[in-house]
Amino acid sequence: MKKIAVIGAGFAGLSAATCLAKEGYDVTLLEKNSSPGGRARKFESNGFTFDMGPSWYWMPDVFEKYFQLFGKTVADYYELERLSPSYRIYFDKNDFLDIPAGVEPLCQLFESLEPGSSTHLLRFLEEGKFKYELGINNLVYKPGLALNEFADLKLLAGILKLHVFQSVSSYVRKFFNEPRIIQLLEFPVLFLGATAQKTPALYSLMNYADMALGTWYPKGGMHKIIEGLTALAREQGVKFEFNSEVSSFTIDENRISEVIVNGQPKKFDYVVAGADYHHVEQTMLPKSHRRYKESYWEKRSMAPSSLIFYLGLNKKLAGLLHHTLFFDEDFSIHAREIYEDPKWPTSPQFYVSCPSQTDPTAAPAGCENIFILIPVAPGLQDEESIREKYYDLVMARFERIIGESIRNHVVFKRSYAHNDFISDYNAFKGNAYGLANTILQTAHFKPSILNKKVKNLFYTGQLTVPGPGVPPSLISGQVVAAQLIKRDRD
Repeated sequence: MKKIAVIGAGFAGLSAATCLAKEGYDVTLLEKNSSPGGRARKFESNGFTFDMGPSWYWMPDVFEKYFQLFGKTVADYYELERLSPSYRIYFDKNDFLDIPAGVEPLCQLFESLEPGSSTHLLRFLEEGKFKYELGINNLVYKPGLALNEFADLKLLAGILKLHVFQSVSSYVRKFFNEPRIIQLLEFPVLFLGATAQKTPALYSLMNYADMALGTWYPKGGMHKIIEGLTALAREQGVKFEFNSEVSSFTIDENRISEVIVNGQPKKFDYVVAGADYHHVEQTMLPKSHRRYKESYWEKRSMAPSSLIFYLGLNKKLAGLLHHTLFFDEDFSIHAREIYEDPKWPTSPQFYVSCPSQTDPTAAPAGCENIFILIPVAPGLQDEESIREKYYDLVMARFERIIGESIRNHVVFKRSYAHNDFISDYNAFKGNAYGLANTILQTAHFKPSILNKKVKNLFYTGQLTVPGPGVPPSLISGQVVAAQLIKRDRD
C-alpha cells in the first residue's frame, strides 16, 4: 500500500484521509494540536463544554451524502434536531424577528412585514433551489484545474439562472423592499468575504439552504460531527498522530521524499496538506518549489477573522434563542471596516450562540453557555486591551437589548482572536474563514489543489476549492482525494 500523509485534522483533512483509506491507501493523519477538528475543536471548563468555532449546521444533505460514501448515515454517528425557530434577529430592544422553521410560516412572516412578499419569497426560494442543486451537487465538486470542467451541457444551459454576474444586494432588492427582510436575506453572505454589493447572487443558494433545508443542531454539540468523522476515519483504517507538527519537507527530484514531523523525518508517497495553504507553501517548502509568490498571497481578498468570547454564566437568560443575531447598528459601516478599509470596527454587529438553550449538556444546571462572535478584518493588531474594549462595548449593548444583567453573572470567560488563529492553525493573517468568495476567487481562480513543482503534493481546505465553510471543507477533502487517486492510477 502506498503511504499518504494528510496534514491537519479539520473537516477537509478528515474527509480526504477517510476517502483515501477507503480506496486502500495507508493513511496517517498528522495533527499539530492534541485533538481533531481544527477550528471545530471543543474545550471544557467549569462544567461548560464550548464548541470553539462552527456553530451553524446547514446543508444537512452534504453530510448525509458524505457518510453514504461509506455505507453509513449521519444517524449512525450523531443525532440531529431541527431548531424551531431557526434563529432570532434583534434590530433593537423589543424589536426582533424569530425566523420560523419551514417555508409556510416564513411566508406568513414575510406577509406581515411586506404585504404581497410571500409570492416573491416562493419565487426567490425556487431560484435559490436551482442554484443550490446545480451548485452543491455539481459545481463544488469540480477540482478547479481547467475551464473545460464547466463545459457541461446542464451547467451551460443554466448559467444565466445562476446570476453569477449580479450582486446579492441588487438581486434581493428585485424581490423585496422591506429593510428587515433585506437584512435577513443578506446576512448569510456576511462571512463569504465581501459585502452583499460585491458578492455574486449565485450565493442566494445559502438562503435556500437556510430557509428551506433548515438550521439543525447535532445533539451534544458541533464537536459530535468531528467525533463521528473521526470514528468513521478510524473504521476505514486512518491512523492519527496528534501533537505532531510538520515543519518542512525534503524535496528530491520534484517530489517530497520526507515529511519532517516534530523534527524527525518520515517517508510517504503522497502528501495532502489540509493545514493553512499559505503556511504550508511559504514556510514548509523551499522557495524554488512554491507555486505562488508571497505577493500573490498579499493580493488575495480574505474572508473575515473573528473576535470570539466564550462565556459561562451562573444564570439562565430569557431573551435568547440558540442562535441570535444583533443587527442594531448600521452594518454597511461595519462591512466597510472589514472588507474595504480594514480596521477594528466602530460599532460592530455581532452574533450570539447559546447552545444551552437547546442542549442541557452544554452547561451546568441553571447556567448558560454563551459564544459571542464579532466578525473583524484579518491582519489587524490583536492585543488584550483591544479585546477588552470590545467585550465591554458588546456586553453593554447585549444587556441593553435583552434587558438583563449579564456581566455580573460571568463565572468563566475566554477570548479568542487573530493571534490564537495564528498560534493554533497557522492561519494566514489570522483569518477565520479563508478566502473571500468573489468572482475572481472562485473555482479555478482559487489557489490550486495541485503544486506543479512538487508532483506528490496536494492541497485541501478553505483556501482552495470549493471554499470556506463546513460543508465546502468536507467536499474539498473528497475532491482532492479523487484527484490524488486519479493521478496515482493513471
